[in-house]
Amino acid sequence: MIVYLMRHADAGKMRGNPALDSKRALVAEGKDQCMLMARALNALKVQLDVVVSSPLKRALQTAQFVGTELGYEAKVEVSQALAPAASYIEFQAMLAAHTGRETMLIVGHNPNIFRFLGNLIAGPTGAAIRMRKGSIACVDMRHHPPRLQWLLDVRTVRGFYSSVQKSSRAKTSRK
Repeated sequence: MIVYLMRHADAGKMRGNPALDSKRALVAEGKDQCMLMARALNALKVQLDVVVSSPLKRALQTAQFVGTELGYEAKVEVSQALAPAASYIEFQAMLAAHTGRETMLIVGHNPNIFRFLGNLIAGPTGAAIRMRKGSIACVDMRHHPPRLQWLLDVRTVRGFYSSVQKSSRAKTSRK
């Protein structure tokens, strides 16, 4: 199985009240990040069998925006194993429940999403991997241990798109 782990896009400032914070929605910049990262996944010809999200609004919105842009038509699954307080054991159980799928997009939160990524590829000792808002990591689970194939963040993808929009050829005079 190929697993795409994504940190939710920008949802503005954290709120002090956990009940209010769980309802925090994406801001305009976050929605733009979703569309940008979905375009990058489209360029990589990613097709999804299942999309699983944290129950928090900002993660669910991220999963829905990206899934829709990729042509995913099924309902986004919500899993407590991706909530901010979830453990790696819960995450592993959620992955095991989807054995047999070819591709899977998982949308979660800082810091557990990058801890889960670190544990997947480096074992119980983990690895220190930074995932900015909107970042996506591709992990090939068919190997033991699973292999990190790539990690893209919004800044990198924006850089790619801006450099592609410029001509790579030097301007010449037409006299």
